[in-house]
Amino acid sequence: MNIYVLMKRTFDTEEKIAISGGKINEDGAEFIINPYDEYAIEEAIQVRDANGGEVTVISVGSEESEKQLRTALAMGADKAVLINIEDDIENGDQYTTAKVLAEFLKDKEADLILGGNVAIDGGSGQVGPRVAELLNIPYVTTITKLEIDGNNVTVTRDVEGDSEVIETSLPLLVTAQQGLNEPRYPSLPGIMKAKKKPLEELELDDLDLEEDEVEAKTKTIEIYLPPKKEAGKVLSGDLNDQVKELVHLLHTEAKVI
Repeated sequence: MNIYVLMKRTFDTEEKIAISGGKINEDGAEFIINPYDEYAIEEAIQVRDANGGEVTVISVGSEESEKQLRTALAMGADKAVLINIEDDIENGDQYTTAKVLAEFLKDKEADLILGGNVAIDGGSGQVGPRVAELLNIPYVTTITKLEIDGNNVTVTRDVEGDSEVIETSLPLLVTAQQGLNEPRYPSLPGIMKAKKKPLEELELDDLDLEEDEVEAKTKTIEIYLPPKKEAGKVLSGDLNDQVKELVHLLHTEAKVI
């Protein structure tokens, strides 16, 4: 089975985000594999072990993503591909990433493509579905269970606290939700083996793409932290007085009535 995983490099979830000049300051920040993508990597490895085949992890970004790709290889993926667009694209968006990924995947005859449900930095959840649309293959998002029998696939997906079971077929793209599995930690032997596994680096020219073909469709004007929450108020007195004070505050301060 020919399996591909879409992986993104994101800030460590424990990292304190700093804003400078309307942009995120990355100096000294720690980066990790997007946590939802870890579920996708783990599921890909399990599917390969059960059905045979090969797992290739792909990332679009800069050369800094190599560290996270090596981690994916140490987890058990067979190959990795870094599509470095740093020198060609200054400000890409989800369309940019999806277009690059789809161009790479279009002639790879992928049976199964997995990605994270969302990236914890942007949280749009667009890349996976966009790739599937560009490749003209079915997709199912936020999955919590994946069963493959030949070309037939049964998927359970999370639907706002409930679940939905969908029957479909390969080729297929799915995005992983928390609960799909428990991602493994890279073992020492896995880390050693990862150093010898192939990691291919490509650029836009290698995909026969021009910059204007992957130009962003959106523009980020400014990034800012949410305002600090003000201290709450405790109302005192009898119940009627409290109700009157509450209505007054909702009208004059909160301005919701």
